[in-house]
Amino acid sequence: MIPDLIVRNATLPDGRTGLDIAIEGGRIVAVEPAIPVRAAHEIDAAGHLVAPPFVDCHFHLDATLSLGLPRMNLSGTLLEGIALWGELKPLLTADAVIERALRYCDLAVAQGLLAVRSHVDVCDDRLLAVDALLDVKRQVAPYLDLQLVAFPQDGYLRAPNAAANLERALDRGVEVVGGIPHFERTMEDGAESVRRLCRIAAERGLRVDLHCDETDDPLSRHVETLSAETLRHGLHGRVAGSHLTSMHGMDNYYVSKLIPLMAEARLHVVANPLVNIVIQGRHDGYPKRRGLTRVPELAAAGLTVAFGQDCCMDPWYALGGADMLDVAHMGLHVAQMTSRAGMRACFEAVTTNAAAVMGLEDYGLRVGAHGDLVVLQARDAIEAIRLRPPRLFVVRRGRVIATTPPRLTALDLPGRPPQVDPAAYAPPERPDPG
Repeated sequence: MIPDLIVRNATLPDGRTGLDIAIEGGRIVAVEPAIPVRAAHEIDAAGHLVAPPFVDCHFHLDATLSLGLPRMNLSGTLLEGIALWGELKPLLTADAVIERALRYCDLAVAQGLLAVRSHVDVCDDRLLAVDALLDVKRQVAPYLDLQLVAFPQDGYLRAPNAAANLERALDRGVEVVGGIPHFERTMEDGAESVRRLCRIAAERGLRVDLHCDETDDPLSRHVETLSAETLRHGLHGRVAGSHLTSMHGMDNYYVSKLIPLMAEARLHVVANPLVNIVIQGRHDGYPKRRGLTRVPELAAAGLTVAFGQDCCMDPWYALGGADMLDVAHMGLHVAQMTSRAGMRACFEAVTTNAAAVMGLEDYGLRVGAHGDLVVLQARDAIEAIRLRPPRLFVVRRGRVIATTPPRLTALDLPGRPPQVDPAAYAPPERPDPG
């Protein structure tokens, strides 16, 4: 065996150290200490963290990098963002959507982000964004897995032709059924949209990912219907409820009933910390709700909880940079997941858990998996979240597709003593008053 690539002296997210990872024919063929052969190409990880690629399981690629078009979101609210997107949609061109999406994908790859689930609006009768992102999906396939969700942004029942357009998008190759029940005209319509969308997914054998209860209203409870319909249609493990921000205001007794129902349905949960924290709570005085769903409680119940970027420089969010460590960093703080186990769980929320939400096959650092990985300038997953360090090497199917030079740290600065004497910082002794 002459591997195409060996990454030497790697530290893995689970804490194992001193391992070599060999890749041949685009697949990992060995993960063990000191592999006794030479490869066509070798990387010395030098004890740095080597992780599976980052995964963003909730994004809006059709709107990305459109900040300021046709105007800014002055209130910062979800509803103004939706209205602003409605103003922009008639002005979109396929070339512009493709150009912005490809720019974002290039940025993503440089950050070690090699899989994205993007919602694409189907409420434009032209299906312009759908066709544009299907084109992007084909173009980026050699270096990034792009999964598309048919998303009726203006409401599956509320928007004219949304139901028919969603079916058309699925017929064209969009893989996941989306929805937004809390934006329907009534709670009853919202529940009915969930029922219809889950039925479509069951009939077509597809996954479901609904923007669900993305509101501060504690009585917005469409995730209950989503869980029940998942059970009804046998969609266990194929359904995601995204956002679920209403849970931050729900009565605790009701939540004690809801979470076991979600667990029974094996529902996936996708929180979007960066955007949830700025969109939600806009009508609150003080105390002001954080705007994030109950991440630790949902994870403790056995649900797969992942984090998404959601938006980048678009009508809803003026920041973002395709760095999933930024997302994990915010999620850690807002969910107060500061234990060692909690911080490691936040790293998993943008890697293994997000991959599970997307249903990615052959993902991970194990024999037989795709030869995809990222070498980070960090000693472990917790330090990676703390520092958001350079991605020294990004590998796709055994081929290096992006590199970043190491960052100079304070420890590397010239003239710094190798060890600081604590006595040098001791307070001066006070004279004995006696």
